[in-house]
Amino acid sequence: MKNKVTIDARWLVGGIGTYTRHLLKGLWGHGNGFEVHAITQERHADLVSQWCSTMTLVNVPIYTMREQWLIPRAAEGCDLLHVPHYNAPLLSRGPMIASILDLIQIMDRGYRRSLKSWVYAWPMLNLVARRAEHIVTLSEYSKAQIVERLGVPAKKVTPIYCGVDAEFRPMEREEAFQTVSERLRIRGPYLLYVGSLKPYKNVSSLLRAFAMLRKQRDIPQRVVILGDDAQWKAALIAEGVRLGIEDKVDFVSYAAQELMPKIYAAADLLVMPSRIEGFGLPVLEAMACGTPVACSRAASLPEVGGDAVVYFDPEDPEELAMAMERVLSSVELQASLRKKGLERARHFTWEDSTRKHIELYRRLLSLN
Repeated sequence: MKNKVTIDARWLVGGIGTYTRHLLKGLWGHGNGFEVHAITQERHADLVSQWCSTMTLVNVPIYTMREQWLIPRAAEGCDLLHVPHYNAPLLSRGPMIASILDLIQIMDRGYRRSLKSWVYAWPMLNLVARRAEHIVTLSEYSKAQIVERLGVPAKKVTPIYCGVDAEFRPMEREEAFQTVSERLRIRGPYLLYVGSLKPYKNVSSLLRAFAMLRKQRDIPQRVVILGDDAQWKAALIAEGVRLGIEDKVDFVSYAAQELMPKIYAAADLLVMPSRIEGFGLPVLEAMACGTPVACSRAASLPEVGGDAVVYFDPEDPEELAMAMERVLSSVELQASLRKKGLERARHFTWEDSTRKHIELYRRLLSLN
């Protein structure tokens, strides 16, 4: 009889969504001997149903008390429950894995003073870390933070890197730019940022560095900020106005997934200025597209970028400006970063991620 593994797949947006979709898809296509059962919301049913043997619909919001008893009920009879976030059900009786992808909600200064952090994030992270038989995270950096901040043994935490989709690949840059220009109305060559606009992403430092660079050199590039956050966008727009670069910055709230590889490929440089990251998928996706990358040397980002990117101190906009200028002024460095980035990206695959999850499942189920 096959062992039944249940995946909580109610959250299919953002980084957690990318991780969960690839986990389901990988398990289903691996022929690993598990029966995959998914818990999801009705709006995701058509997508999720293609990657599982059975499915239970639970239309309950994330971060609510109701999920604490409805998810264990939906997972009854499974041999292992995997919850890809820290909102894991504490009342679940069977073996459980929780994926804690990062500790941003208790580490970032913008989050940790909030009511949500004190009332929900801190207590839940500590309780789930103790309730789960094992914790999966996305980097050695995040593992070290989980062990230190949540006080769990190192042997209880397994870092498993993300992969990169095959659609992220090198392509003809002029053709890619033509498509991006038409779809997003970008009016010239550009530097690219991809991610949310929350303070820990440090987009304000990117804007300040770009303004410094424009004072030093007459560069043709614009900055494209691809991401949205109603709470923080207005302040960043105001920052651009204050710096006198508002006509050189394009805020793009949304781009279709099928357009993303071309957005990366058409960019002259991806800039990732984050202070904290659990992994840093845009760095990997840009490298896979052959786009040079400049990124912060903070948190997990050096694990992803290796020696294939140019680093800077996220707290120093002047150093960030120098890093951008260094790449933009050297055709030789651009070519070297493209070559190294493509080679680096080949080491990160969703197939490897799936294999490591299966090894962990088998170990917890005593199948090895």
